[in-house]
Amino acid sequence: MPASLEPLDLGVHIPYHFRCPISLELMRDPVTVCTGQTYDRPSIESWVTAGNTTCPVTRATLTDFTLIPNHTLRRLIQEWCVANRAFGVERIPTPKQPADPALVRSLLNQISSDSAPNHLRLSSLRRLRQLARDSDKDRSLISSQNVRQILLPITFNAVDEFKHEALALLVLFPLAESECAALASDSDKVTYLSRLLSHSSLEVRVNSAALIEIVVAGTHSPELRAQVSDVDEIYDGVVDLLRCPISYPRALKIGIKALFALCLVKQTRHKAVAAGAPAVLVDRLADFEKCDAERALATVELLCRIPAGCAAFAGHALTVPMLVKIILKISDRATEYAAGALLSLCSESERCQREAVTAGVLTQLLLLVQSDCTERAKRKAQMLLKLLRDSWPQDCIGNSDDFACSQVVVVPF
Repeated sequence: MPASLEPLDLGVHIPYHFRCPISLELMRDPVTVCTGQTYDRPSIESWVTAGNTTCPVTRATLTDFTLIPNHTLRRLIQEWCVANRAFGVERIPTPKQPADPALVRSLLNQISSDSAPNHLRLSSLRRLRQLARDSDKDRSLISSQNVRQILLPITFNAVDEFKHEALALLVLFPLAESECAALASDSDKVTYLSRLLSHSSLEVRVNSAALIEIVVAGTHSPELRAQVSDVDEIYDGVVDLLRCPISYPRALKIGIKALFALCLVKQTRHKAVAAGAPAVLVDRLADFEKCDAERALATVELLCRIPAGCAAFAGHALTVPMLVKIILKISDRATEYAAGALLSLCSESERCQREAVTAGVLTQLLLLVQSDCTERAKRKAQMLLKLLRDSWPQDCIGNSDDFACSQVVVVPF
């Protein structure tokens, strides 16, 4: 490499030794390998993950894959960033170091030891949860140490505070299908989780809903899924999470994931309606982020497929206008689910048809069938346009210059 400085688009020069030899970008987490060369951690990790066993610069064999943080270089880079703030350079934050495997094993040993004092086991659980939250890499490391096998018995058999802390850590890891099936088939454990949904601690309630969602989504047996979703308290507790203030977004996120998973079981959807899910979904629809909004709309469409759900949504004054507004606004999936829900509602209610037309659904649907949306969304839009044909305003029927109204509805589907 030349000893000179290389220009950037920012109008500022980055010293060449601050750049990662692999990515040529400013290093944010410089680490040194056994050959003495320094790289940005994500770059060298990707290099090794791809199956390379040599040093990118020296081509010498990497006899040890330990990455040693280069704190001195990182501090120099941070100081350089501060000195060049006037050029728009932002100071890189001090990276969190990956968890030490030896520390993880030690914490797990303390947690699983019946002879260790409870306060020490509790402290170890909390420390391990903090590590699991820090990064995907730390979570993967912890998961590789049989953490689920240690936590599952504690979650259901220890004293309350210990159980709740174990539950909070357990929900950070996916369960195997066999583990989900074992939990789903144990009525005592399902009942215990359903009771936690009414716990005084919101965090305990959210974690309980998270584990229920993991179990239902991870169980392949329809019978076992139905067995879990048949517990009345589960729907009441999950729907109640969706009423939490927006200042606690995790409750909304976990609540809609759990409700969607439960509503995939057709024979118990009426329990969601009885628990007040339709009104809550419509009222909170604007508060969800993109992925959660898609789940919420998918849940609306599922509940609209049963008479009780369709009637409940039709009875809410904001349902139809909200669904019309969402078309083409969030994502292709959201559009498809909104169109499907509207099709169900308008098929059952002439009042919903009038509300949809008043809310401007015709323009939305005509735009939809000419968009790059999914074929299923277009098919639902065409079916809905045909259903609403008698409700079209006369000026739309007579004007085909922009949208070719008369042609859209005769497309076969």
